[in-house]
Formats: sequence, C-alpha cells, structure tokens
Amino acid sequence: MTSNEEDKDPDIELFVKAGSDGESIGNCPFSQRLFMILWLKGVVFNVTTVDLKRKPADLHNLAPGTPPPFLTFNGEVRTDINKIEEFLEEMLAPPKYPKLAAKNKESNTAGNDIFAKFSAYVKNTKPEANASLEKGLLKALKKLDNFLNSPLPDEIDADGTGEEKCSNRKYLDGNELTLADCNLLPKLHVVKVVSKKYRNFDIPSEFSGVWRYLQNAYARDEFTNTCAADREIELAYQDVAKRLGK
Repeated sequence: MTSNEEDKDPDIELFVKAGSDGESIGNCPFSQRLFMILWLKGVVFNVTTVDLKRKPADLHNLAPGTPPPFLTFNGEVRTDINKIEEFLEEMLAPPKYPKLAAKNKESNTAGNDIFAKFSAYVKNTKPEANASLEKGLLKALKKLDNFLNSPLPDEIDADGTGEEKCSNRKYLDGNELTLADCNLLPKLHVVKVVSKKYRNFDIPSEFSGVWRYLQNAYARDEFTNTCAADREIELAYQDVAKRLGK
C-alpha cells in the first residue's frame, strides 16, 4: 500500500432522516449522534438526507427495511447504531483520528434515564398524572445536574487538595466532547425544545450544570450544524405530545 493510499480517508456516506421538506435534517437524535461522531473524528464524509415518505428505490436496495440512520463504509452497509459507534472508534483511531471514548465510565450512563421520563411526560393525556410525571423528569434532570457539578477524579487530583469542589467542566467527561455527549446531547436538546412547546416546561435555571452543558454544546459547530431546526423537532412531536385532557 502506498503512503498516499494510507493517508486517504475511507469512503463514508451517512444516511440521516430528512425533515418535513424532504431535504433538510429531520428530528432524529440517533442520526445526530452518528453525524457528531464523524464530524468530531475529522474524517471526510458525505451526508444524504432520506425522505421517509419517498424513500428512493436505490436506498431500499441498500438497506431494506432499515430506517435511517445507517452508513456505508468503503461500500459496506452498517445499520446497528451502537455497533457503528464501536466500529468507527476502532477504524478511525489515533494517531490520525482522535479517540472519542469517555475516560470515566460514569460519563456514559449520566442522564440515561432522562429521555424515558420525558417520553412518558409528553405522551401522557391524563391531567391527574401530569404532576408526578413532571416530577420524574425533574428528578432525572437533577441527577444529571449533580453529575455535571461534581468534579471528576482528575479534577480533584489537579486541585491538589483532594477536596471536593464544584466542577466547571464543559461536557460530561471533561472539556472535550466524547461519545457520551454524542449520545446524550441530541436527546437533551429534544427534551428542552418539546417540553417547552407542548408542556410549557423549562429546565429549571437553578440546574446550573445542565445549563452550562447545553450552552457549551450550542457553542460548537459539531452540535449546532448536525441538529434539526427547533421547528422540525416540534413538528415531529405534534402527534406524540398528547394534549392534556380537560
């Protein structure tokens, strides 16, 4: 193999869900997760939005029965999101590409119950259940807030005193985005947008860790340029977010 061939990026095409116009990026945290990973890896890749209402015949042949996201890597189709993440971490490895795995295993599970609590909350139609479901979501967000405000082991060591202090790190695992963020941030953003629109619920301002985390994400192109517009997210939940009965 020549050094030129070694330097060449693999041929990668990512297929993500299209928005309501059939072309822009649609609401899909899983699509955004893979989009962010590839962007953070610094690899050259193509993105194709797939209109689920008019899925082209060639895509039916490429990944029959599989909704996006999926990708082709040097012509080979891969459809399992968790396996794709592991595969990209293995194939796009240092020294050429950055390692994105989190150092602290707790970072991978932080906030992992938020999306389920949110789904129960926005799908509920019974006014009498609303308060307890909202409480469940708040509890899950508070848990994430505590994690983001608690120093990680290397922050405590760096301080030298061994004392607990409030963390001011930007992301789950430190000051760099990792695979853990690619998984959680797209979901957390959906929670923020949809809860506000359909339940007039705001993430409490006293959850300083969660807000610091979101603001740091919104300052990154890897997040904002892979994200569906708020309107697309709201549209996607129009039929899911049930109105509370009177």
